[in-house]
Amino acid sequence: MTTLLIADDHPLFREALRGAVARTLPGAQLHEADSVDALYALVDAVPDADLLLLDLNMPGAQGFSALVHLRALHPQLPIVVVSAREDPATMRRALDHGALGFIPKSVDATTLGDALTHVLEGGRWAPVAAQSAPAASDDEHDAAQRLRELTPQQFRVLQMLGTGLLNKQIAFELGVSEATIKAHMTAILRKLGASNRTQAVLIAGKLALDPESVVALPEESED
Repeated sequence: MTTLLIADDHPLFREALRGAVARTLPGAQLHEADSVDALYALVDAVPDADLLLLDLNMPGAQGFSALVHLRALHPQLPIVVVSAREDPATMRRALDHGALGFIPKSVDATTLGDALTHVLEGGRWAPVAAQSAPAASDDEHDAAQRLRELTPQQFRVLQMLGTGLLNKQIAFELGVSEATIKAHMTAILRKLGASNRTQAVLIAGKLALDPESVVALPEESED
């Protein structure tokens, strides 16, 4: 039995995907997640899934970082990005970061079914425009390689740091001590080759959908 994971925070689109999958793969088993944290738990719970359909814009997601992190943790899991971002550059970047396919949300049900079948048979699928778009930059690939070194908890801390949360706020959200978060921050800075929190956020920001929109954060006192 084919097992698919669907990660998207829009219930109506998840419903549309369920219908398309049911028509293309009758009897397929589906599991869903509506946030990045829920997705990580789902992938751990269903380690033998045949395919993950991943939206780029979910709570907790920041550009391609979730894709990069999942590819590092679960290299055996094929991932296809399904997104409303349909510009060729975004599609090409997703493929460069390890996605086996990119399906625009605007495609019709027949095209969606054909794309899923092609990927499940071991192929790659993306609109033709993706192939002619410029490849991801060396700086972006370097940032992705550094993020692959982070543990799941360190990755969560970095994601939360990118939203502007302070150490004590991150500690509260994760249910750990502030000292634990400071230890994670030390490890994150070392693995990313960053000298401070702002630099860490800017390195991770190279994987944002719109990297130019990432701004530096004020430094937090570590006293």
